[in-house]
Amino acid sequence: MSDSPHIVDHTRASAQDIVIVGGGLAGGLIALALHRHAPGCRFLLIEAGRTLGGHHRWSWFETDLAPQAKELMAGFALNGWDEGYDITFPGLGRTLPTSYRSLASAEFHAKLIAELPADRVMLGTKADSLDADGVMLADGTRIAASRVIDCRPFRASPHLAGGWQVFLGQHFRCEQPHGLTRPVIMDASVDQLAPHGNGAAYRFVYVLPLSPTEVFVEDTYYADQPKMDAEVLKGRVAEYAHRHGWKGEVIDSEAGILPVISGGDFAAAQAEIAIPGVARAGARGGFSHPLTSYTLPFAADNALAIARLIAARPALTGSDLAAFCHRRAKRHWRATGYYRMLSRMLFEAAEPGRRVVVFEHFYALRGNLVERFYAGRSTLPDRLRILTGKPPVSIGRAIRALFSPGKPLDTKPLKMETPA
Repeated sequence: MSDSPHIVDHTRASAQDIVIVGGGLAGGLIALALHRHAPGCRFLLIEAGRTLGGHHRWSWFETDLAPQAKELMAGFALNGWDEGYDITFPGLGRTLPTSYRSLASAEFHAKLIAELPADRVMLGTKADSLDADGVMLADGTRIAASRVIDCRPFRASPHLAGGWQVFLGQHFRCEQPHGLTRPVIMDASVDQLAPHGNGAAYRFVYVLPLSPTEVFVEDTYYADQPKMDAEVLKGRVAEYAHRHGWKGEVIDSEAGILPVISGGDFAAAQAEIAIPGVARAGARGGFSHPLTSYTLPFAADNALAIARLIAARPALTGSDLAAFCHRRAKRHWRATGYYRMLSRMLFEAAEPGRRVVVFEHFYALRGNLVERFYAGRSTLPDRLRILTGKPPVSIGRAIRALFSPGKPLDTKPLKMETPA
C-alpha cells in the first residue's frame, strides 16, 4: 500500500455501479456530479497519473455555462475577472465586457480529493483494457462494474480532418505588480511565424493576471502538424514578459497540443475506438469546440446529464448509458458543423501568413456575437454576419474550402521536441 490514501490497494476493489477511466476534466466532473446528484451510486474514478486533471489550465466565459453547470463549478477555487477582457490585433484593439473564468488543474485536483470519498478514487492506476462488464488493470486486477465510462485522452483518427492548436504557458511571480486588471485573451500583434519548420501560422499570446504580482503568459499557434519545440516557445514567452517589464521567476509551466477539427466522418472515427457497452465522454467522445478546442462547458453539461440519468434510472444498463452518451455526441457533432466549416476556412482558405486577418475580422464584430460563438450557440444572424462584409480570404479559396472534406488530421504521435 502507498502512503497516499488515493493510491489504492487494488486487491480491495469491489464491484462498482460505474467505473470512470480517466481522471481528467471530463472524468473528474462526472465523478463529482455523481457524488452530488446520484448519492446512491457506487462509482470509482481511475487515473493513471498521481493527480487528477493532469497539468492544465481550463478557461471559459461566464456565459458559456448554464446555471446548473455554474453550481457544479462553484466549489472550485477559480480565478475570475468581471471587468471583461482585451484583444489586440495589428489593426484592432478592443475590450469586450464578458466575464471570464479560469481553473488550474492543481485546484481541480485539490477540490475533488477534498470532496470525493477516498475509496472512490484510484490514482497511479493504469487501466489495461475496458469492456461492458468492467476494467482490467495493468497489474492484472479485475474490477467488475455495471457500467464503464471511457474518459481517456483524445485519439487522432484518419477519419477526421483539421489541424492543431499548439501552446506553452508559464506562470510568473513578478518582482513588482504587473499592472493588468483584465485577461488578454488574444494578443495577435506578435510575429505570425510558427517555430522550426511549421511555417506561418495564426499565432497569439494569452495572458491571465492571476494576482497583482502573478501572471500567466501562454504562446499559442494554429498549425497543420502536431509538433512543438518547447524551448522556442519558452523563449517567446520570456521575450513577451520582458517586453512588458514583467521581471521575476517562473513558478510553473504547462504545454499541450489540441486538435482543431474541421470535418471528417465522425461515425467512422468513433467506431475506431468504440468498445461495445462502454460509454465515452470528454474529448475522446467528441465533446469539444471544433475551432477553439474549449472543453469545459461540454464536460460540465455531460457530467450533469449522466448524473441525472443515473439518479432517475438506477438500473440503467451499461449499453443504455453508452447509447445515451453516443446520442449526445452525435447531436454535438451536428450542432457544431458551422464551426468546423470555419476551421476549414482557417486552414484551407486563408494563406498561413494571413490567418490572423480571419480572427481580426471576427473580433471586429459587435454585440454578444463573440460570447455566443465561444459557447457554441451562434444564432443564424450571427453565422451570416461572420461570413458577410469584406471577406478576409479570397472568394475562390473560400468556396473550395466550403465544399472541401478538410485536410486529414495528422495522426502521427504528438511531438514535443523538448519537454516543457
